[in-house]
Amino acid sequence: MQSISQKVLSTIEIQKSKFVCILIPLNKLEDVKIELENIKKEYKCATHYCYGYIFDQMKRFSDDGEPGGTAGMPILKVLENHSFNHVLAVVVRYFGGIKLGAGGLVRAYTNSVVDAIEKCEKINLIVGIKLKISFSYNQEKNIQNILSPYPILEKDYQEEISYTLFLPQNYLENLKNYSYQILEENVLGEEKKA
Repeated sequence: MQSISQKVLSTIEIQKSKFVCILIPLNKLEDVKIELENIKKEYKCATHYCYGYIFDQMKRFSDDGEPGGTAGMPILKVLENHSFNHVLAVVVRYFGGIKLGAGGLVRAYTNSVVDAIEKCEKINLIVGIKLKISFSYNQEKNIQNILSPYPILEKDYQEEISYTLFLPQNYLENLKNYSYQILEENVLGEEKKA
């Protein structure tokens, strides 16, 4: 499954209406409400705030006052067609005075999201584990070599060194000679090439 590495913004204009698409990576489901509130504050003079998002098995959308099925569902369909997960797409519309009709609205909202996706950096997501590994100071170089493809989230230097990081489940085999503690299982993270 895919996501995006960072927030992306794209603007298109169709018959004097302006469509601003904001693609946002989601770390947790609660971020949807926060991001929507922030967008409504930032674009407070807009006519509509239509959106679609996919978070694990949850898929939601809103037409926000546009005719039913002309905005939110097309936004969600584009996300589905790109196999995205943990992504929110919001399209802010400033009405330009010319009605686009149902077909025109579907095309406008679809094209707005497609345009934003063309500008984003896609990442592959995998399910893995968050763990803490502890080792002696003389093992640090060896551990860094083993873990080099994966970002270390936290380092702690005490009597022993401890690293906290995200790894794919199947990578645990490489750590069988070391002491580690699994902090969380079934965590979604970015796939790194080993």
